[in-house]
Amino acid sequence: MKIATRARSIGIATALFASALAAGPAATAQEKYTPTPANLEARTWFQEAKFGMFIHWGVYSVLGDGEWIMETRPINRTDYAKVPAFFNPIKFDPAAWVALAKAAGMKYITITSKHHDGFAMFDSRLTDWNVVARTPYGKDVIGMLAAECHKQGIKLFLYHSQLDWHSPDYFPRGRTGHRAGRADSGNWDAYLNFMDGQLRELLTNYGEIGGIWFDGMWDKPDADWHLARTYALIHQLQPQAMVGSNHHKNPFPGEDFQMFEKDLPGQHTTGFNPEQSVSALPLETAETMNNSWGFNLTDEHYKNTADLIRYLVRAAGSNANFLLNVGPMPSGEIQPEFVQRLTEVGRWMKQYGDSVYGTRGGPVTAGPWGVTTQRGSTVYVHVLDWNGPVLALPAMPRPVRTARLLRDGSSVEFSAVKGGLVLKLREPQPEEVDRVIVLELQAAK
Repeated sequence: MKIATRARSIGIATALFASALAAGPAATAQEKYTPTPANLEARTWFQEAKFGMFIHWGVYSVLGDGEWIMETRPINRTDYAKVPAFFNPIKFDPAAWVALAKAAGMKYITITSKHHDGFAMFDSRLTDWNVVARTPYGKDVIGMLAAECHKQGIKLFLYHSQLDWHSPDYFPRGRTGHRAGRADSGNWDAYLNFMDGQLRELLTNYGEIGGIWFDGMWDKPDADWHLARTYALIHQLQPQAMVGSNHHKNPFPGEDFQMFEKDLPGQHTTGFNPEQSVSALPLETAETMNNSWGFNLTDEHYKNTADLIRYLVRAAGSNANFLLNVGPMPSGEIQPEFVQRLTEVGRWMKQYGDSVYGTRGGPVTAGPWGVTTQRGSTVYVHVLDWNGPVLALPAMPRPVRTARLLRDGSSVEFSAVKGGLVLKLREPQPEEVDRVIVLELQAAK
């Protein structure tokens, strides 16, 4: 993930991404890739899941200033090598993490297996720069969480950084990592072999993986990343596993889903993706609960629960999943502010989840008033910001048979007019986040 805290950090990230977007990758993607039936089935599942938990956790959490601290402080490679000795998360309870995600209504978890500091949160045999070899905790975090995900029936996706500030072979340098204290030499092919080797470990040692969530290619957009080889390796080892990349460009061949960081598909509000269009692949938008991805001790800019629910609903109306981040503390606990919000979102999802799960973006273009979602002949009108007595919408694809409030099943008055549909709205209830109106259309002939 890019920097998301403090004005100076945002400025650095914006400049990096803007310059990265000016160049296209020299890598050749998996041009002849044909998704397997298992992969296509996984894509459908993904589109219907709608809600996932993002977890940014690494040894950087002990410094309490986000996952980019090695770059923004900056901290050289030698000094940063001392950090793992302070990482001893004795309160890490993977069962509690998975249970929290499920209670929030989330269907999958995406966790950082390796972030830009290059530190592996799994038992990698290719380097001792990993959580088992270098920390007093000495346990395989990814292995523990994978086992619990399999046990509780929730899919596990793995974030994996292509960018690496630790490896001397990550050379020539990209746009970041110049103050890490590495020699100005290295073997790029050796680094890519190492990266593929770690991916092989992740895809062979931890059971079924939902997919790989790449990040960091924007650091060297003109490099040959050997994407065809890497993507083919993933699809060969686990054909159902979905490949996505946070490169802020249109999807490359071989990718199975498209993500949008801190932005809804097609909105272009962040400045990171001015040329990125919305593809026909499954979509996902990732967002933080405060302004940070990794644990930040002083970041108290928490989004309220209502805004998080509205973001989830607007993502669904844009035909996208919502990947909501937590940055666990160095103790292994998820901070109470996050737990509270996730619990409250889960309470809402228990009542209104039918309007989100298993839906696709609805027939009406999103507007300031809200969005629509659809499942078969049922259209859900999500009124998020509208206090008028009536709401005028474009005509539905087929005539409306009935209209009712999802909250209590009470009927809603409606009238079809030329080219449109008018809904009569009741006064919103106090603290009502989303007035969901269920429209049952005539069945398709």
